[in-house]
Amino acid sequence: MEEKIIAQKPAEGKPWDVVIIGSGPAALTAGIYTTRGAASTLILGGEKWGGQLMLTTEVDNYPALPGIQGPELMQKMREHSVMFGAEFVEQNVDAVDLAKTPFTISAGGTNYLAKSVILATGAETRWLSVPGEDKLRGRGVSSCAPCDAPFFKNKNVVVIGGGDSAMEEALVLVKYATSVTIIHRKGEFRASKAMQQKVIDLEKSGKIKIVWNTEVTEFVGEKKLEKVKTKDIKTGKESELAMDGAFVAIGHVPSTKIFKGKVTLDEKGYVEVAEKTKTSIPGVFVAGDVHDFHYKQAITAAGFGCQAAIDCLKYLDSAN
Repeated sequence: MEEKIIAQKPAEGKPWDVVIIGSGPAALTAGIYTTRGAASTLILGGEKWGGQLMLTTEVDNYPALPGIQGPELMQKMREHSVMFGAEFVEQNVDAVDLAKTPFTISAGGTNYLAKSVILATGAETRWLSVPGEDKLRGRGVSSCAPCDAPFFKNKNVVVIGGGDSAMEEALVLVKYATSVTIIHRKGEFRASKAMQQKVIDLEKSGKIKIVWNTEVTEFVGEKKLEKVKTKDIKTGKESELAMDGAFVAIGHVPSTKIFKGKVTLDEKGYVEVAEKTKTSIPGVFVAGDVHDFHYKQAITAAGFGCQAAIDCLKYLDSAN
């Protein structure tokens, strides 16, 4: 039987071969490959580790694992990532210094040195930025149906959005709520055909209502959400819907705040790719939703993590 490769930690005061920032499918897959490549690897996963799949229930499209729960999938990925010697630290990264090598990454009051870095911080929920949203967040306004749906059993809820995430929110909520209304600012969904069909079938059966060409203008309530104000984009007509819950599902923004001015970002704030998974800084690589705004799938994020790790290993070989 072939002996397992176990990457060794660097000596005290010496830099890690690779520091991976993030803990979603991209980061954890990268960790598997870098340690299998015998590179000492530190994964700075954050206090809330696991990425967006930690907020997901059933995952049907990850190869070989149909029906697995999102958090269970991420736990398996984490266990796999440390199997070959990676160290996982649940601390948020506070700052990065990529101006010189070894690079310095600060997290939880500790400075870590790195010969190379993989940026895999993913993306965060995009909010509507309308009146009442901040005040009522956690008091009826949410972005995670798998987390909060049980609180809305036998209540009336609305989902705002038209992509896959909005469809998934609605499909989760319909199991709990008395009524589920989807509000979309356009006349057709942008979600995948399979996800659309599930929602449309439920609309035909009366379990879901769809309101087209409409935007939410305000969330109303004192201690909790009571109403959702809307506006018809075509006619300008304003309406109020009595709602117990509202789930915002309009996309995400890249988690790149700490990288601003350190690596080149595009106009949307995503990390710009110079070549393959290389960033504007030699020795710094990128993987997943922090640069990918086209696919945004767990499997593609994992694929990018694999690519970034291989590119990183080649860089380390050439630097030695």
